[in-house]
Amino acid sequence: MVANVLKDLKVDVKELSARRARLVSEGTKQYFQLDPHSGNVIVQDRIDREALCGQQDPCVLFSEMVLENPLQVHRIEVQIEDVNDNSPQFSESEFLFEIPEQTPLNTQFLLEKGQDEDIGKNTVQNYTLSPNDYFRLDVQNRSDGSKYAELVLEKLLDREENAQIFLILYAVDGGTPKRTGTANIVVKVLDINDNVPQFHQSVYEVKLMENRQPSTLVAKVEATDRDLGSNGDITYSFSQVPGSVLKAFSLNKQTGELTVAGTIDYEEEKSYEINIKATDGGGLSSYCKVMVEVEDMNDNAPEVILTSLTNPLPEDSPPDTVVALFRVTDRDSGDNGRIACTTEANLPFLLKASVNNYFQLVTQQALDREKASDYNITITATDRGLPRLLSRKIINVQISDINDNAPAFEKSTYEMPLWENNIPGLLIGSVRARDLDTEHNAKVIYSVLPGKVRDQPVSSYVSINSETGNLYAIRSVDYEQVKDFHVIVRAVDSGSPPLSSQVMVRVLVMDENDNAPFILYPLQNGTSPSNDLVPRGAETGYLVTKVVAVDRDSGQNSWLSYELLKATEPGLFSVGAQNGEVKTTRPITKRDTFKQKLFIGVRDSGHPPQSTSATLSILLVDGFSDPYMKMVEIPKEEVVGEEDRTLTMYLVICLAVISSIFLVSMLAFVAIKIHKRRKSIESSVLNFPVGPNFPENCGDADGGSLSRAYNYEVCLAGGSLNSEFKFLRPFFPVISLEPAQNQGHSRNPVGSQEVPSHGAESELLNQARGAASEDAAARPGGPGGTGNQPITANANLGQNDWLSYQ
Repeated sequence: MVANVLKDLKVDVKELSARRARLVSEGTKQYFQLDPHSGNVIVQDRIDREALCGQQDPCVLFSEMVLENPLQVHRIEVQIEDVNDNSPQFSESEFLFEIPEQTPLNTQFLLEKGQDEDIGKNTVQNYTLSPNDYFRLDVQNRSDGSKYAELVLEKLLDREENAQIFLILYAVDGGTPKRTGTANIVVKVLDINDNVPQFHQSVYEVKLMENRQPSTLVAKVEATDRDLGSNGDITYSFSQVPGSVLKAFSLNKQTGELTVAGTIDYEEEKSYEINIKATDGGGLSSYCKVMVEVEDMNDNAPEVILTSLTNPLPEDSPPDTVVALFRVTDRDSGDNGRIACTTEANLPFLLKASVNNYFQLVTQQALDREKASDYNITITATDRGLPRLLSRKIINVQISDINDNAPAFEKSTYEMPLWENNIPGLLIGSVRARDLDTEHNAKVIYSVLPGKVRDQPVSSYVSINSETGNLYAIRSVDYEQVKDFHVIVRAVDSGSPPLSSQVMVRVLVMDENDNAPFILYPLQNGTSPSNDLVPRGAETGYLVTKVVAVDRDSGQNSWLSYELLKATEPGLFSVGAQNGEVKTTRPITKRDTFKQKLFIGVRDSGHPPQSTSATLSILLVDGFSDPYMKMVEIPKEEVVGEEDRTLTMYLVICLAVISSIFLVSMLAFVAIKIHKRRKSIESSVLNFPVGPNFPENCGDADGGSLSRAYNYEVCLAGGSLNSEFKFLRPFFPVISLEPAQNQGHSRNPVGSQEVPSHGAESELLNQARGAASEDAAARPGGPGGTGNQPITANANLGQNDWLSYQ
C-alpha cells in the first residue's frame, strides 16, 4: 500500500464506489491501482527508479484520481526513493599504464571514475587499492561532490627487477549493505638505458691451427645487457686492430663469432691480439681481448694443375682414350711432398701415372650419353704428412651425342576414335615418339606410310603434322562404309645416318545416327503395289502382315520401333512396337470398310532419332480363308512347328520335281541332238537342237523370233498371307547356226566356224525356212500345234548373224 485517499478526499467508501473512482496514470504503464473497497493506492508493477529517472533526483510519478457525479479530478504525486540495488562499475575490466623506470617519486596518475546508477549516499563514496610496494591511492573530491582517485608512486621502478606490476582498484558505495566494483590495473615498466654491457671474460685465449678454411669458428665472445629492447641490443666490432687481423678474421656483429676470413699461415704470423668492443643501443660500451695462437702443421696441400682436356668427348670413344692430362705438385718436402692421386670408383675412367708427377685420365669402358650426359670427375691428391693434406680438383667431362637411338613411340599401338561425317581437317589424335639422343639427332619427323583403305590410298583419309605428330582427317568418313582402318606412322630422326621406328594407329569410326530406317517389306516404291487380304471372319490377334525395316546404322542407332500413325478405322489394327507385326485388335465385321489403309511409322533410337513411314493397303474379303483358321486352336508353339514342317515338305517335293524335270529334259535334248546330227550330217545346212515343249501361245515359225516369257506361281503352304511369290523365267539354251558343207563359204574372222557367203544368202534363208517347216510338220500337231519351234534367220553375215534364244 502506498496511501489511502479516503482521508485526503474526505469521502467514505460507499461514495467512492458510487462515484466510480478510478486512478489514471500519466504514461503508457500503470504502476499503481486503486482499491475501491478500501481507498488504498497499492503498487501494481515493479518500479525501477534507475529505469524511470536515471540520475534525476527527485524521481516522481504522476497520477490522477477521477470521481464522477459530479466530476472531480485530483492530482497524485508519488516520489520514488532510491535503494542500493546497483554495484559500482568501471568502463573496462582492466587498465594499462606504461611508466618508464626511474620515474620521480610522488608522480600522480589519474584513475578512471567508477559509475553507480544509484544516487545520493548509494553512489560511489570511496576507492581503495590492493596492497603493493610501489603505489598508494589518493582519493579526491570534485566540486559536484563526487570522488575520484589517483595513483601516487612511492618507490622507484626498476624494469630489471620487476617488469610488470598488477594492482586491483576497488570502488565502494555508501549503501547498506555496501556494494563494491573492481578493475585490474597493469603497470608496465618501460626500460631506459641504465646498464652497461658486460663481457663474460675480459680475455679469451684461443689456439688455432694454420690453414684453417674460411668461416672456421675461432672464438665466440659474449656480452649481456640487463636493459630491454634497443637498450639491450648489443653489437660487436673490432677496436684498433691492425690490417693483418682484418684480412685474416671476420667478426659477426650480432653473435660475436670470430671466424677465419683469410689465410692463416704460421710462417707469416704466429699469433694475433684482437680487441673487441660491445656496444648497446644507448651507446654504452665495454671491451675484451682475444689472444689467437697459431699452431704449425703440414700446411701445404698438393696442387692439381690441368694441362689438357678433351671436352666434349664422343660417346663412341674407344677404351684407353686420353681424356685429361694433369700434373700434381706440393710445396712441402720429404714425406709431406710425396703425393698419391686417386679418383672415384664406379666411373668409366681410370688414372694412369706418368713421369714427373704427370697423370693421365683415360676411358676404361664404353660410354653411353643416354645414361650419363656428363661426368664430374674429382681428382684427389693426398700427401703423406701428419696430418695428411689433400686437395681435390673436379673435372667436368661432357659426353657428345651420336645418333645411336631410334625414336621410340610412347605406345606400341594407338587407337583413336573418329565420329563419322566429320569435317575435313579435324584433329583425330596425336602420336608421340621420344628420341634419347639430343639436338638434331633427337629431332623427330613423322610421316604416314603408304597403305590402302577400301582400295583408296590411306593418304586420302588422313594426314600427319610432321613436327607435332598430330593426325588429321582429310575427308569425311562414313561408318556404314568404313568402320575402322589402320595407319602406319613412321618417326625418323635427323641424325646421320637417320634412325626410324613405326607404329600402327587404328582409327575407330564412331557411328552417328545419319541413316533413316529403310522399309524392306512392303516396298514403298510404288511400282508393284500389293494388297494384303484379310478374311471377314478374322478374330482378335489375327496376323495380317509384318512390316520389315532395317537401319544402316549400328548399336542403339539401329534399334527400331514401330507405331501406327494413322488408320482408316482407328482401333481395328495394331502394330507391334518391336517386331512390326500388324494384327487385328478386334474381330472384323461386315460393317468395316472393304479397303483399309494403314500408315506405320518406323523410328530408330538414335539422338536425334530418324524415322520413316510405310503405307499398307488391306482388303477385307469374303470367302477368303486361312487354313489355320479352320484348325482346332492349339498352342502357338505347336502351330508354328506344324507350319514349318508343312512348308519344308512342300519345298522338298518341289525341289525333287524340278530336278527330275531338268534331268529328263537334258537327257532328251542330248539324245535328240545326237540323232538329228547323224541324220542330217550331209544333207542339211542348218541343224537346230530340239528345245523343250512350249505352251500353246508361243509364236509360230514365220511369225517372228520373239517367244513370250511365262510366269509360274509357286504357292507355298503356310500361314495366312504368308506365302512368298517368286517369278520364275524359264531359260533355254542358246541356238546357233552350224557351218554348211557346200561351197561358197567364208572363214569366220572370230573363230574357226564357217558362215555362208553373200552369194548363198537367199538360198540359206529358203533352206532354213524349209527345214523349219519340215521339222514342224514332223512334230505332233503339225503346223500351228503345241510343238512349234520359233526360228529366226539373219541375213547379215559374220559376227552379226550369231543368234541366241531365251
